Amino acid sequence: MIALATAASAGGGSPLLTNLAILVLAGFVGYAVISKVPNTLHTPLMSGTNAIHGIVVLGGLVLLVEGVASSTLDEVLLVIAVAFGTLNVVGGFLVTDRMLEMFKGRAREEKR
Repeated sequence: MIALATAASAGGGSPLLTNLAILVLAGFVGYAVISKVPNTLHTPLMSGTNAIHGIVVLGGLVLLVEGVASSTLDEVLLVIAVAFGTLNVVGGFLVTDRMLEMFKGRAREEKR
């Protein structure tokens, strides 16, 4: 996959095409990896994802506060990134909490 992206950039192709090829290939690889994760590993995987999105939110906030954005478009994109990252973190915690509640229900039923 990396060889495909390297070949696209070495041939004098545009950086946009190279980045688009990497994005599509990363999407396929991500789907293939995530689809093979068993249900019992979903909660730890979600915790790791929450940590990554927390870093995205923190990084976006730091860039907004420091004024690193050089244009209004950059600022808008940073706000969108922070908003989506926050939605992912909150949604991840809600899903994780719901899955943990499912396990608590089973433990209570088994004790009876």
